[in-house]
Amino acid sequence: MHEHQEDLINVDMAVTLDGLFNQRVRRSPEATAYRHFDRAAQRWLDINWRQTAERVMRWRAALAGEALSAGARVAVQMRNGLDWVCFDQAALAEGLVPVPLYTDDRPDNVAYILGDAAVRLLLLQNLAQWRKLAPALKGIDCLQRVVIRDAPDEGRDAALAADRRVRFLTDWLPTQFPPRPARVGDAHALASIVYTSGTTGRPKGVMLSHYNMLSVAHAVLAAIEVYPQDLFLSFLPLSHTLERTAGYYLPMMAGACVAHARSVGQLADDLRQVKPSVLIAVPRVFERIHRRLLDRLEADSPLTRGLFRAAVASGWHEFLRRQGDARWRPDQLFHPLLRRLVGAKVRAGLGGRLRYAVSGGAPLPLYVARTFIGLGLEILQGYGLTETSPVISVNLPEYNDPASVGAPLRGIETRIGADDELLVKTPGATLGYWNNHAATAELIDADGWLHTGDQARISRGRIYITGRLKDILVMSNGEKIPPADLEGAICADPLFDQALVVGEGRPCLGAVLVLNPERWFGFVKELGLDPYATQNLCHPRVHKRVLARIKTQLHVFPGYARIRCAVLSLDPWTVDNNLLTPTLKLRRSVLLQTFAARIDSAFASVR
Repeated sequence: MHEHQEDLINVDMAVTLDGLFNQRVRRSPEATAYRHFDRAAQRWLDINWRQTAERVMRWRAALAGEALSAGARVAVQMRNGLDWVCFDQAALAEGLVPVPLYTDDRPDNVAYILGDAAVRLLLLQNLAQWRKLAPALKGIDCLQRVVIRDAPDEGRDAALAADRRVRFLTDWLPTQFPPRPARVGDAHALASIVYTSGTTGRPKGVMLSHYNMLSVAHAVLAAIEVYPQDLFLSFLPLSHTLERTAGYYLPMMAGACVAHARSVGQLADDLRQVKPSVLIAVPRVFERIHRRLLDRLEADSPLTRGLFRAAVASGWHEFLRRQGDARWRPDQLFHPLLRRLVGAKVRAGLGGRLRYAVSGGAPLPLYVARTFIGLGLEILQGYGLTETSPVISVNLPEYNDPASVGAPLRGIETRIGADDELLVKTPGATLGYWNNHAATAELIDADGWLHTGDQARISRGRIYITGRLKDILVMSNGEKIPPADLEGAICADPLFDQALVVGEGRPCLGAVLVLNPERWFGFVKELGLDPYATQNLCHPRVHKRVLARIKTQLHVFPGYARIRCAVLSLDPWTVDNNLLTPTLKLRRSVLLQTFAARIDSAFASVR
């Protein structure tokens, strides 16, 4: 595959992540490295590797001016962009340890991480972030410098006067900077500490080496073709290890270009304008695009809806035939026409050049994968953990089963342990948790197997995730239920935006549901009730209809998985209200505590 391509930089050539960057600059200095949207010029601009290296050298000079010792931790809380890359590469080249932070994480969480990692320097996007964070930093005295990227017209002098640690980026970056030498680094030294968002308790700092991330990026390239002509669209936060390894270091390794999206809100426009060939995203993104497609279809004619369904069914069957799981049928003669009439329009909305999209970070609902694959967009579901840098397995275009998370990457061993837990040995395995030896010992056993915490089965070389050890609900009758499967099926109904299935120690299951506000209006009006009266969320007719819709969604599950009661809300669960992690996973324990009284009341009403 890629091993013989001249442009590919392998692990031994790179040695370290900053070594990878230096190799790329030497190999292809004039090739386009990054693309960004210039708001002043109102157009997308390119920067090549040589120009990027010059900017990195300026950042290095600024960091060197802070007199930080080797191994000191420096944190970044910014949106994806060239400055994020420059900061990361400059820090690595100076022997510092970057600690990426989620831009929308809560101040108390950020303060905990800064204190736990003894961070010396923090790079922020804007002054508003600092004003939220500063009150939470009382008692944390490790921070010696705060650099703010976006300098405001007002409040700048006040911010500088209020805290002498604060500098704005335009002042902090030197105008004159002599070149600094490339360092000779250790591949197995600590490169970064990435804090897992943690669905329960405090986040843990995952220590990753240069070799960890380089080896995983190279193993992905050995499985999936990436060319120097490829264009990635980067919008999944770089604080997410999937984006960092596969959407930043991997394209650098392959010599591909990365465009940094403006924002999630402008993602649809960015897709059409940038026209990426590779997209890395979490399932939530594909679910939202899928939901918009279906919403648009509802307003279309019966003929259009029929053509859409036929195109998906025909494309899916063609996909199964290519995978060797179905035979040719006469109605496949219409497949090319349906693909042009329907599939081409949908793919054009995604830029029209996507060769494939990679989904990771959470399970991808099969109905979503089936729709996109049926319309001609290859979605490859993968799997991994922050603790494994992160990719363990991924589906391949020629060997793709969307119900699975694919085959393990080259050099990764897997086996099924006690309680069906997936165990792995991988060159991407973390050095351990920062300041937490007990958690490290629990993660990696004496034989070197990393315990993923996920339940799985392995069939025909593919991994199928079947549940999560700590998320299994054990009902009072002894039945064990993986709630995430039910939650995914429930949210396939557009009425439900978010779902939490509950029932630990109870005789039946219930659900806490966030309803789609727009769907709520039509839904409740059909029942002859006032949509503006929030008390109607508790109306018996509403609950009866909601439970009926849930029953339809869960018809393929066993009888004991029936939802018997529900708690309804119109207020979304977000990172800000502490009900979602920064990676948009449910904080189950917090949700259970928040809705405890209403959950108890709902179960009490079940006869």
